[in-house]
Amino acid sequence: MSLNACAALVEKADPERFRATMAAPVAARRVLFPLYAFNVEVARAPWVTEEPMIAEMRLQWWRDALEEIAGDTKPRKHEVVDALAEVLDAEGATLLDGLIAARRWDIYKDPFEDTAHFDSYIDATSGHLMWTAARLLGQGDEAVIRDFAYGVGAANMFRAIPDLEERGRKPLLDGSESGVLALAQSAEARLTAAIKKRKTIAVDAAPVLYAGYLARPVLRQIHKEPGKVARGALGLPPLREHLRFTNVALRGWWR
Repeated sequence: MSLNACAALVEKADPERFRATMAAPVAARRVLFPLYAFNVEVARAPWVTEEPMIAEMRLQWWRDALEEIAGDTKPRKHEVVDALAEVLDAEGATLLDGLIAARRWDIYKDPFEDTAHFDSYIDATSGHLMWTAARLLGQGDEAVIRDFAYGVGAANMFRAIPDLEERGRKPLLDGSESGVLALAQSAEARLTAAIKKRKTIAVDAAPVLYAGYLARPVLRQIHKEPGKVARGALGLPPLREHLRFTNVALRGWWR
């Protein structure tokens, strides 16, 4: 039942990853749903309260749960923790702990310190999750997966910018159109580099990358019209998005 609960949580809170996971083999779903449910819980923890201390405590709860999974202590009872403990190893727990640590940025209203800080946030929140999933399913070249994950994470950040700014966050070091364009081009370059090396990805790990099916269209939209970021106009109409996902799932994540 804990796996079903994870699937239901992902379906409600992260429909793109839910769609991607449902296109994966059943065995892969047993790994992906707990990981993605964990990600949902952690990603929303900073936003459910205006009190930074409470948000910190919520994130710490998940860090403690990961420590229990990785160690000799019996993990606490929780539907997501139960399912996660069945698939996650100590190495994965360490990486996901880094993901949680990066999410502390979401609690506060300070801007990123510099480009390296922004890049490390994307690598932790997108890269750690994707690499952990890929490693548990079939591995592959870590650098390639992280390049792909960076492109996906940056695209998702661009899509979230209007909401983040409305909440008082400063997600971009340079919010001008030229700054947005430069960041999008950098992200697309890493995505393209990963695509060129797609043969290094194990077949069993390929479904992990389905969740990035909108990254390339979004980054290309920014390349053509950077102003779409500020207007919250990124993405595809429902029918085109459906066709895009079908193409990726049937023909490969690199499309």
